[in-house]
Amino acid sequence: MAHLLIIELPGGNDTDIVQAAIARGDDFSFLSAQLDHYRRQPQVQFLLDQAYAQIEVPDFDYDRVQSAVLELHARFTLDAVLCLLDIRLIEAARLAQRLKVRHISPATATLLRDKFQVRQRLAEHGLTQPEFALAQSNDELKQTVARLGLPVLIKPADGYGSQNIVVLRHDEDMDPWLTPLEDMLPSRTDYGLGVKANDRLLVERYMEGTVIGCDTLSVNGEHHLLGVNEKLFFDPPSFAIRGGCFLPNSPAFAAIQSYVFACLDAVDFNWGATHTELMLTAEGPRLIEINARLVGAKIARLVGYALNRSIHSDLITVHLGQQPSSIAVPAPSQVAVTRWIVAEQAGVLERIELPAWRDDKVRCVEVLKRPGDAVRAPFENADRIGYVMVCGLTRAKAEELAERFVAQTEISIAWANVGNRCVG
Repeated sequence: MAHLLIIELPGGNDTDIVQAAIARGDDFSFLSAQLDHYRRQPQVQFLLDQAYAQIEVPDFDYDRVQSAVLELHARFTLDAVLCLLDIRLIEAARLAQRLKVRHISPATATLLRDKFQVRQRLAEHGLTQPEFALAQSNDELKQTVARLGLPVLIKPADGYGSQNIVVLRHDEDMDPWLTPLEDMLPSRTDYGLGVKANDRLLVERYMEGTVIGCDTLSVNGEHHLLGVNEKLFFDPPSFAIRGGCFLPNSPAFAAIQSYVFACLDAVDFNWGATHTELMLTAEGPRLIEINARLVGAKIARLVGYALNRSIHSDLITVHLGQQPSSIAVPAPSQVAVTRWIVAEQAGVLERIELPAWRDDKVRCVEVLKRPGDAVRAPFENADRIGYVMVCGLTRAKAEELAERFVAQTEISIAWANVGNRCVG
């Protein structure tokens, strides 16, 4: 039995890591800047009430955080630090180093929280990637776009979750009356929990191809590819994911695996989980970004369904310094598919009615918004109303079932007295 320090919950409500700890019989303590956020959610609070300790540091001042954690450690030794939230990654690494438990270093965590610095590091290691540059003012941004030429993609160097991404493809996007380049900075983006954007913008060549996510676990620098998730997006200008298809690792992914592992070695990633996004271009795989955590949007649950085990439990095992036995002797796997339930237009959610199915291939259905919540056509990942996760022996069968579930879901939106059916 181990004592785990869990820092915040991804999405503010994803309790899978807590449930995995409880199922394993591990003790855990919970650290947050805003415990009230979780206390307002009865199902979340029920699980957190099982913690050995709940620690709140309202501004997450690091010195106060460290003091509180060391006091806890003196009472009941902490064996691992687990953080699945990007904006606390650096603090988690510093705490792990202070506690002398297994984790990536603060230097690696700091590097991975800056997408421009990651690009620079990969360039130093000779890894092929799109042209890129940094912009820290609107004038510098305009000059950078002019120098690189269209099409380009602009995103916060410290961003995550597909937030505040801009793509400029055509000359009309540069029209002085239409271009966003005049006032992108300061962005004033609030990432939540008191964390603000640092207003460093990564500008890079826009790539065409298929977007995939590669999920890995690393133990003392030895990487293990769990599988590949092909991501489907809504039509531009949206950056929201429509769904995806997770395929367990196989020899067919050898070239992808080699590229991903080279990227992880270049940034000195050695402990924990990564979700590395690639664009499969006509010229080969190209890095989009490295996320030093389990995949978000509860897709780690989808990975677990495909592999017939808890990936969160595997992550705990890794941070305790062990290689999960399931990696050496994997269980039979299958294809796992997710599809999102979304609105067609802006309004207020009145009602959602899910299909009354009884099918064991439908593994998980969750509604994320409540009647009275504002909704809109999907532009970013936060706009999804819900999702369905489906498993199958083949991709075609799993995707057909997921698409049919979404098509048969009914939602009503209060907007000019018009009811709308969801699309997926």
